[in-house]
Amino acid sequence: MEKYLYIALFAPIVGSLFAAMFGDRPKNLITGLVTSGLLFASWFASIMLLLYVDGNTIVHVKMMDWIAAGSLNVDFGFVVDQVSVIMMVTVTTVSALVHVYSIGYMDHDKGFNRYFSYLSAFVFSMMILVMSDNFLGLFIGWEGVGLCSWLLIGHWYHKPDVPTSVNPAISPAYAANEAFVMNRIADLGMLIGIFMIYWNLGSLEYNTVFANIGTLSTGTITAIGIFLFIGAMGKSAQFPLHTWLANAMEGPTPVSALIHAATMVTAGVYLIIRSNEIYALIPNVGYFIACLGAFVAVFAASMALVNMELKRIIAYSTLSQLGYMFVAAGLGAYWIALFHLMTHAFFKSVLFLGAGNVMHAMDDEKMINKMGGLGKVMPWTMGIMTVASVALAGIWPLAGFFSKDKILETAFAEHNYFLWIMLWMGAGMTAYYSFRLIMMVFSGKENYDKAEKHPHETYPFVIMAMLPLAVLAVIAGFFEHSFMEYVTAVLPEYHPHVSTFTFIFLVIVTLGIALGGIFLAVTKFSNAGSFDGFFKKLGVFDILSNQYYIPKFYDEKICKPYKAMSKFAWEKIDMKIVDATVDFIAGTIYTAGDKTRKMQSGNLSTNLKWMVFGLVILLVFALFKIGM
Repeated sequence: MEKYLYIALFAPIVGSLFAAMFGDRPKNLITGLVTSGLLFASWFASIMLLLYVDGNTIVHVKMMDWIAAGSLNVDFGFVVDQVSVIMMVTVTTVSALVHVYSIGYMDHDKGFNRYFSYLSAFVFSMMILVMSDNFLGLFIGWEGVGLCSWLLIGHWYHKPDVPTSVNPAISPAYAANEAFVMNRIADLGMLIGIFMIYWNLGSLEYNTVFANIGTLSTGTITAIGIFLFIGAMGKSAQFPLHTWLANAMEGPTPVSALIHAATMVTAGVYLIIRSNEIYALIPNVGYFIACLGAFVAVFAASMALVNMELKRIIAYSTLSQLGYMFVAAGLGAYWIALFHLMTHAFFKSVLFLGAGNVMHAMDDEKMINKMGGLGKVMPWTMGIMTVASVALAGIWPLAGFFSKDKILETAFAEHNYFLWIMLWMGAGMTAYYSFRLIMMVFSGKENYDKAEKHPHETYPFVIMAMLPLAVLAVIAGFFEHSFMEYVTAVLPEYHPHVSTFTFIFLVIVTLGIALGGIFLAVTKFSNAGSFDGFFKKLGVFDILSNQYYIPKFYDEKICKPYKAMSKFAWEKIDMKIVDATVDFIAGTIYTAGDKTRKMQSGNLSTNLKWMVFGLVILLVFALFKIGM
């Protein structure tokens, strides 16, 4: 089965290199077709590995020696076990369909070839991240997805910077740099955690680390767990390192669907799941992770309640759902966190793709208050986005119901009732903002100039690329029990223990608030109505629409002082001290050389004078030595 492992891993990078050969040339459809075909090859290989791996069988290969320096020995090794293969199938399923979708979405883009090169390179990096058998290999993939995310967010780098009043993200280039810098801050924490693992255990391979982690002191394990989680906070955009994700919507919409919904942003959750044997020893850190996740679930959902920008609403939804995943992982329900990661990838990615259809139909318009009535001309997109929104809201029998409700059940079973209340509130807000979006985009009157905009449904093959994800958003939840049995061969078994009555009660109240949120949105936003005035009366509309003024705080209290400090260091220290010292030394040497170059004039009489002068100096020195 090793050949399938190598096909799954290397097919995307072959496609990336192929597309890169056409990077500076006009659009060539063959780049989209080849990269998409190779992604389907990677998907097929992942499916074959999924069928092969069972409770007693995994695939573990050592491709080559990688680093051998003193006592540090790291192999370029990969493991396909029950956890990594689930991630592989999820990543390649979404990636292959996003590649096909992108052929239509990027049809008229000048950077068509370059885009597909970056997109396939991202998938390769993500596969390294999930398939590596050691922390250093995971970190290489971790940094690779960060680099590709930077390239793809900034794909339209030619767009100029504009004031935040016009575009909160300023520009694609600015948003790309923000994402890159904020993730580098978090990655420093992750690196420290990896260094501590090697320093204390002498290895970075998962099996060795997890077998010996219990020999360390609780304080050391706690420090390792905290530093690893800092890395996860950045990649999965958890508070306070969350602001980059909403601004990352400046990239092409398929990028948002693949990277910022289904794959890269879930890498932090995957890290916690993969390191479960570390976090099992430090339950206090796990509880902190769960508390932060519950806070983010409500915090991000609240910002989506009033936002008018199509993709930002879905981005805040992603932030919120990542919080749910961290609650499950923090409470030790690792398989439930992985289950929600998988189901969320399906319905959230297709929700983003539907948003891309809408923006294309509206000539790249992003504001939902300038849409309306699009259901009449885009029935397929409306149907798919409605299905995805129902799944996101957690309505039975769609996938979100099974995975999200399991997380709420876990919080209740662990007697963390405050966490349960926060998640329950988040479920209601999720249902409300999801259908607020649907109603404002697809129903009611047309809030656009029909003379200027002529919305229409997208290409049929683009709809066909979305349908499998919509189907998975419906049926994936029915595989809950087989999924649990499969992944608990690696992950700890976890069963929320509640009575039958309690279980029924939890289902009813959770479904009740979700259906209530949907009902409120549908009734208030029907016939050009609105509920946003309610938030204005409460005095929170501006706070929520401005992201609690956190980006402004970062800019005023961190970025501007740091810029001023950097300017002072440059002008007063670097230029006046460092550069001045270097210039003085260089000037002194230059002047001395200019003055003494006459010694080398080549004139015989001048050379004889210098010889006599040198002889006199030597004689004086000799006499001085004799006198001593």
